[in-house]
Amino acid sequence: MNSAQWQRIEGLLPSEAGDPCRSGVDNRLFVDGVLWVVHSGAHWHDIPERYG
Repeated sequence: MNSAQWQRIEGLLPSEAGDPCRSGVDNRLFVDGVLWVVHSGAHWHDIPERYG
């Protein structure tokens, strides 16, 4: 995902800083991981470590 695409959806995702309920560290990394799974057709357990 490029920077322009990320800027369009960034505000739709929950805040990371100070959110006691968050489980992820980086929303952009998470979205990139979801897109990788959708694009590749792989299962979640096959996701590369670089997506966290």
